Amino acid sequence: MTMSEADAAALRRYGSRLLERAAAFALETLDAPPPVAPRDLARPTPCAGWDLGTLLRHMDDSLAALHEAVSGGSVALYPPAGSPDGGDPVAGVRASAVRLLEAWRDPGGTGEDRTVTVAGCPMSAGIVAATGAVELAVHAWDVARARGRDADVPGPLAERLLRVTPLLVPGHARAGLFGPPLAAPPGSSPGGRLVAYLGRDPAYGQARTA
Repeated sequence: MTMSEADAAALRRYGSRLLERAAAFALETLDAPPPVAPRDLARPTPCAGWDLGTLLRHMDDSLAALHEAVSGGSVALYPPAGSPDGGDPVAGVRASAVRLLEAWRDPGGTGEDRTVTVAGCPMSAGIVAATGAVELAVHAWDVARARGRDADVPGPLAERLLRVTPLLVPGHARAGLFGPPLAAPPGSSPGGRLVAYLGRDPAYGQARTA
């Protein structure tokens, strides 16, 4: 699907709002009781081949890349590792999410219309933020389901991400990022449709206990 100028303009305007809502959902998921114990890091996740520890480290690295984009105006081909966490990956992701939101809200920033260079390619910061919102929201869902919780991506956030995800994650760009789209069961919530579009079974983990 080709991104129209109207779509691109909307993403430039609203990308940061999507990122803030996705980060809030991620923080809520990480802080939900009971605390993640070291033994939980070996749990399987909806991301094929990744346990919970690997998923949390990936989220931390993604947040570090977004922070680099916001604070420095560019993201390298090989972005920096996430924040030091003292051996606690949950604390690391939480700290990185808070740091990213603080950087985005910095009154000295230039907003979504600033240009960010990603691996040498310029694009608007709003589009980078919207892309980060998709990844952060879906991986927060992955974390919740890996922990056996039925948490869903909040409806208003999921509805908005459903509108932009086909533009940000087209079929030719999914390899290595997301699996092929799955058919969501009839009556699925917006969050269920979102994760199904990104290759996840909306029912994953529902029969488990945390």
